[in-house]
Amino acid sequence: MNHESQLMRLGLFDARVPRYTSYPTAPHFGGGVGSAEFTDWIQSVPAGSSISLYLHVPFCRRLCWFCACRTQGTSSEEPVRAYAQTLKAEIALLKRHLAPGITLSRLHWGGGTPTLLPADMMRDLADTIFDAVPMGPGAEFSVEIDPNEIDDARLDALAAAGMNRASIGVQDFDPEIQKTIGREQGYELTKRVADLIRARGVGSLNADILYGLPHQTRAKISDSVQKLLTLSPDRVALYGYAHVPWMSRRQQMIPSDAMPTPEERLRLFETARQLFTWDGYQEIGIDHFARPSDGMAIAARNGTLRRNFQGYTDDTAPILIGLGASSISRFPQGYAQNASGTSDHTKAIRDGRFSTHRGHVFAGEDLLRARIIEALMCDFRVNRAELIRDFGVTDQRLDALFGTAATAFQGWVDVDADGLAIPPKARPLARMIARAFDAYDQTKAQHSAAI
Repeated sequence: MNHESQLMRLGLFDARVPRYTSYPTAPHFGGGVGSAEFTDWIQSVPAGSSISLYLHVPFCRRLCWFCACRTQGTSSEEPVRAYAQTLKAEIALLKRHLAPGITLSRLHWGGGTPTLLPADMMRDLADTIFDAVPMGPGAEFSVEIDPNEIDDARLDALAAAGMNRASIGVQDFDPEIQKTIGREQGYELTKRVADLIRARGVGSLNADILYGLPHQTRAKISDSVQKLLTLSPDRVALYGYAHVPWMSRRQQMIPSDAMPTPEERLRLFETARQLFTWDGYQEIGIDHFARPSDGMAIAARNGTLRRNFQGYTDDTAPILIGLGASSISRFPQGYAQNASGTSDHTKAIRDGRFSTHRGHVFAGEDLLRARIIEALMCDFRVNRAELIRDFGVTDQRLDALFGTAATAFQGWVDVDADGLAIPPKARPLARMIARAFDAYDQTKAQHSAAI
């Protein structure tokens, strides 16, 4: 059995395997966390500490067929303006419960399409946020930018507000692929927007590109990657497209018979990976690349790379607060998610309470397993001594945990006195190996088998 066949047998590119941007993952959240718990957790944030904020704008002018994010289409400005007023009220509510002296480590606007906001709303929202929680030293303000939904006025507003990192979604530059996935965005338009961003002094540029798309070939992804490299992004996310039309109704617009095989997906990824590394990018975890001088590359080298709901990050703030419908927050106590629907979220904020409706309170081995999974996803290795120091776990318990993974992936993980490591040949299996430490996934699998 060749290397590709072995990887496929062990579950590579299985769409059901989580990306582990949290542990436990969002599908395992329950109803035990509500507005009262969320408020208590906010009030317990120490005065003078540093936090991160994520602001979610769920609206899009068009709904791309490949996207499985929680978004809604709008052809008018009215619902966007109404939602912005809700966000301002939510920020004011947050401010009332935060201790004094708290500053921002990271601020990220995502969606959806945050650049759907008109320039005056962008300025108003930014002012409201910074009045509640000012930017700390070395803080980063990043915004997801749709090249089809941006202009000089909005870029000027973002730059004036302090945006110092921009993220552009590329997906693929091939016209046939763009048409098939419902995302038409030419190279010239993308390059023009990247140039406009740079011209405003924004020092860092991120880009997202997908592999595993319909009609995608090694020649096509090579062409798209080389075009992307001409934009000289500081970071690149090379995500695998998960075709799950039974879960995402939009994806039913994409012909399943045009999808590459699992073996072809692996070759598409490897083709793109080689092009990025040949151009001097450092590999970050399972699907990111960064210039060696970028903060994420530095974090990967010094062991401080982390994982959150946006993927890999060099942010070390222990608290991430999500604003807007469906946003997820992380506290030392657990996770909290806002109401998914904009109407439910708006009603809660108007009633003077947070819209938190589900989440998870950390218990048992949650934090230990979360750290093991994060370390595997970020560093491809787990340090035994650090786990014993930070979590008070015994050698015997770690032997049992590591042994489960070693048995499931015999010959594909290395276990020794220092800990557990994933060798280079097995790194494409990192998510699958991480799943061996997911107690909630295992319980679900056992329950399904019993049924």
